[in-house]
Amino acid sequence: MLNGKHAIVTGGGTGIGLAIARALADQGAQVTITGRRLSKLQEAAGPNIHPLEMDVQSEASVVDGIAQAVEARGPIQICVPNAGIAEGRAILKTDLDFWRDMMATNVDGAFLTIRESLKSMTTTEWGRVIAVSSIAGIKGLKGAPTYTASKHALLGLIRALSADYAKKPYTFNALCPAYVDTAIVSSNVDSIMARTGMSADEARELMVGVNPHGRLITPEEVADAALFLCGPNSGSMNGQAIQIAGGEI
Repeated sequence: MLNGKHAIVTGGGTGIGLAIARALADQGAQVTITGRRLSKLQEAAGPNIHPLEMDVQSEASVVDGIAQAVEARGPIQICVPNAGIAEGRAILKTDLDFWRDMMATNVDGAFLTIRESLKSMTTTEWGRVIAVSSIAGIKGLKGAPTYTASKHALLGLIRALSADYAKKPYTFNALCPAYVDTAIVSSNVDSIMARTGMSADEARELMVGVNPHGRLITPEEVADAALFLCGPNSGSMNGQAIQIAGGEI
């Protein structure tokens, strides 16, 4: 389905990003995966999946990295800004460094990735931007005001771009999963245990319980939603926040 297409997935070495990269590669796309740890990206590399060290918090790194990817594999036609920080902290315990670090990755990083990708995408006749937001982009996530604000901002960016390019052959959508079975959940278990004194099982169940269907979402479920947005009948899906949340509304 995607033969001849070049995709870029930030944070593509693990979790949701890697699942999306593999799904796109399986459909024939050449996929550039980026992240700050080259060794992790190299472990994830495979047929049609190409590692590129890039820090989305750095404008110079994003500009140079995406230019290298375009030179190597042609215009980017599928842009997946996935790199993100997910951590809860009460607002009275939130300092400005914590706030800025999360915004620099979750908002600035997505903005830079999309901006630089569009430079080549808009020279083609087809393109997809698929941002990985969160259920926290739609509702307030208790105990995580900074994270919630960052994911709301990302959704606003996507909706504005969908309006800007509504009559062009490019779509802009956001995936909004609830708790997904990734390493981020494991790190959040440790964080919840430290803050509340819960056991590991109790902390994990707290997150599983947010998903109405009573289980963690798999990265592949999120990847399949991304794949649909690249499909032949996806052109009228634009400016949407697609919930992959087990029925949460």
